Amino acid sequence: MKLLYKPFGLAMGALSGLLAGMVFKRVWRVAGREGDTPNATDRDRGWSEVVLAAALQGAVFGSVKAIVDRAGAAGFAQATGVWPGDEGTKQRKKES
Repeated sequence: MKLLYKPFGLAMGALSGLLAGMVFKRVWRVAGREGDTPNATDRDRGWSEVVLAAALQGAVFGSVKAIVDRAGAAGFAQATGVWPGDEGTKQRKKES
């Protein structure tokens, strides 16, 4: 089952990246910043703005990835009856 989940997990990862990018752009606009996010090499942007954008982007990407991964695992489990990664969990419990 783990092998079946691999391509599904990769597709969910790509989807989470796209979704996180859209969410971050919207959050950045709502925060009252300019439409485009600063790059670390933007000469006209200050340190605080660049670091704030990077921290916010990391938080959004991490959160969205966790949400999509968890939802994908739950959907896979509902469709197959097996939670992805259960084999390792069962094995560790037997060894304990």
